[in-house]
Amino acid sequence: MSPFRLTRTLPGDAMDAALRADVRQGLTGMPKTLPPKWLYDAHGSELFEKITRLPEYYPSREEGELLRSVAGAIAVVSGAQTLVELGSGAYSDKTRYLLGALPGLHTYVPVDVSASALRQAGQALTVEYPDLNVHAFTADFTSDLPLPDTTPGPRLVVFLGSTIGNLLPAERATFLTSLRSQLSEDDTLLLGTDLVKDEADLIAAYDDPAGVTAAFNKNVLSVINRELGADFDPDAFDHIALWDPDPEREWIEMRLRSRAEQTVKIPALDLTVDFTGGEDLRTEISAKFREDGVRRELAAAGFELRHFFTTEAHTYGLALAAPTALPRRHTWSALLQSPSVRP
Repeated sequence: MSPFRLTRTLPGDAMDAALRADVRQGLTGMPKTLPPKWLYDAHGSELFEKITRLPEYYPSREEGELLRSVAGAIAVVSGAQTLVELGSGAYSDKTRYLLGALPGLHTYVPVDVSASALRQAGQALTVEYPDLNVHAFTADFTSDLPLPDTTPGPRLVVFLGSTIGNLLPAERATFLTSLRSQLSEDDTLLLGTDLVKDEADLIAAYDDPAGVTAAFNKNVLSVINRELGADFDPDAFDHIALWDPDPEREWIEMRLRSRAEQTVKIPALDLTVDFTGGEDLRTEISAKFREDGVRRELAAAGFELRHFFTTEAHTYGLALAAPTALPRRHTWSALLQSPSVRP
C-alpha cells in the first residue's frame, strides 16, 4: 500500500460558519443568490453524478474524452512529479488519465472540502498505484486557496469540470491571481473550460427532461432546512435554466423561481425571508468561454496560455498555461500533433 495522508486546513466549524454567512448575505440581497457549492452535500453529489451520465449533459463526457486523447502531451510538456487537483471530489476516470500518463509522478495531491470524498479517493489510489504518495488536503478554494507546498517539483495543477465557470469574473480573477502567486516558474496549470455553443444545447444540459437537474437544484433548499432549521418547501419553487448571451457574461444561470408569494423562516439565523410570486433565487452560474477570453483572463493573472486543446467540434477546451516567466523547454509543434488540438 502507498502512503496516504490527509491534512485538514479547514477548522471543524468552517463550513457551518460559511453556510450561515452565505445564506444570510445571499437571501437578504437583491437579487437573492446562493453560492453553488451548497448544492453538493452527499445527496447533491449523488444527483450530480446522475447528471453527468445524462445524454444531454455533455461537459463531463467531452472533457474526459479530450483529456484521454491529450494526457500524454500534457505529461511531456509539464514534466510533473507532483499532480495537484483542485476540487478533486471522489477519484474519477479523468484523474486516472493523468496519473497513467505521468511516468515520473511521485505525489498526487487532491484538494477538496469533503474529507470523506478524499478518503474514498485515497483508498482507491492506494490499491491502484501502490508506489504513489497521496497527500490529501481539505480546503475551500472559493474563499481561500492555501496551495500545499508540496515536493518534488515541478507541479501540474489541474482544475477540471469547467468549475472555473461557476465563479463570477471578479472571483475568477482573484482565484487565478492567488493561484499564480503560489506557483514556481516550473509549474503548469491545466484548466477545463466549457465553450460557448448553441443555446438549445446549453439549456438542455441544465434542464433535462428527466428532472434530475431540477432535483439537484432544489436540493440546496433541503441543505438549508437540515443545517439551519429552515422551512423551505422545495415544491414551492420551479427550476429555471437561462442563457445570458451578453458578451460580458455568456453564462447559464440556474435559478429557483417562487411559485407564489411566501415567507421562509430560518431559525438558526433568526431570519425571515419573503419571496414574491415569480421571484428568482440564483443558485449557480456556469460561464462558457472562448479561447481569446481564456487567454486574456490568464494573462491578467500572470499566466501565459501555452496551448488550447479542444474537442473536434470545438465544444470543450483544456487550457494549458504556465507562469509568464517559465522558459519554453519544448517545441510545441512537435509534441502536439493531434486532430483534436487547435493551434
